[in-house]
Amino acid sequence: MKRRNFIKKASATGLGLVAVSSTFMSCDETKEDKKIVSPISEVIKPLVIATWKTDLAVETAAAVLEKGGTALEAVEQGCRIEEANEKGQSVGKGGLPDRDGDVTLDACIMNEKGDYGAVLGVKNIKHVISVARKVMEATPHVMLVGVGAEKFALSQGFKRENLLTEASKKAWEKWKIKSEYKPIINIENHDTIGMLAIDKKGNISGACTTSGLAYKMAGRVGDSPIIGGGLFVDNEIGGASATGLGEEVLKTVGSFLIVELMRQGKSPQEACEEAIGRIVNKPGKDFTNFQVGYIAVNKQGQTGAYSIHEWFSYNIYKNKKNQNIKSDYFNKV
Repeated sequence: MKRRNFIKKASATGLGLVAVSSTFMSCDETKEDKKIVSPISEVIKPLVIATWKTDLAVETAAAVLEKGGTALEAVEQGCRIEEANEKGQSVGKGGLPDRDGDVTLDACIMNEKGDYGAVLGVKNIKHVISVARKVMEATPHVMLVGVGAEKFALSQGFKRENLLTEASKKAWEKWKIKSEYKPIINIENHDTIGMLAIDKKGNISGACTTSGLAYKMAGRVGDSPIIGGGLFVDNEIGGASATGLGEEVLKTVGSFLIVELMRQGKSPQEACEEAIGRIVNKPGKDFTNFQVGYIAVNKQGQTGAYSIHEWFSYNIYKNKKNQNIKSDYFNKV
């Protein structure tokens, strides 16, 4: 019988012992078919990757890892840098408000065990990524919302403060003149810092924090604090995080999708590209006026990034170097 052979890529398991580098398969494949195996190359660690030009945040996370800290500690401390950056206007204090002039923050965090904590629609608390970690570690829940989340934060020693800076207030007042909701790609749409890290033990954790889309409807929550949307980590496989128009990320459960594609054998880059394809290739989908970008890392420290439109970038700390890299993108027309 003639056999039709082809090469199939396969991802490495979290046990880190062996990987299927290529498998000869056929239409009448049996269990007796032999597989060619080869040792997994050395894992690249420590490593940090984060959305957008977030040099200081990544540098901070990397410093935690170089001192022997955990990936969880690294992503929390890295994200706190952006939450305190009032000039950013898309994360933490100084974030652009909703239509009513209120700054509301969302965040989530995942550790190497698969534990998850999130807070949604929080007012008056700057470091919501740390509140999300507290939810994960100090409550029986995975998600707290609004007033309840704020009350919990205060009970844990977090301090109330006004998150609306003078610059963001002036921008909101200028917006109210026409009140047109037309987010600008790569500006008002780059509403997030997502961060993934591998520590010296090879464990992966991730975090995501945002003030959400500028001038959103009160109560709106995007993908950032939603497990599988803005962030997903599986310590056996890898992790992914999203930025951009959260509604579109949620419709395809983008970060979870990327991790599952890596589980099936795709590289982080291939997985990010397919996840963007799931958005742009929907019949009748007009993607010209919104941006979505993804970052991903697998267990071996391979990374990927891809977006719909140009100018999405990411920072990566790898082999003791921290650099900002412009992502490849889909819409080259």
